[in-house]
Amino acid sequence: MWNPILSAPFGRDLELAVFDEEGAHALVFPCTRVREGWKNAITGARVDIRPTHWRDWAPEQAQARFDKPLEGSP
Repeated sequence: MWNPILSAPFGRDLELAVFDEEGAHALVFPCTRVREGWKNAITGARVDIRPTHWRDWAPEQAQARFDKPLEGSP
């Protein structure tokens, strides 16, 4: 279940959703909310994004979506 970005906790691995000109997308890597914004939870690099929603990072689910990105699409 997706949650509004304003309720995102600090210091936890999260899956983030962003909107761009093509629509809504979930990032394929976990991010951590820090005082300065967002960081890639794997590399520690700052990520310049404006996410709209979050949910807890579930590595097994994220990998399944990455391996089969079009599964379930019309």
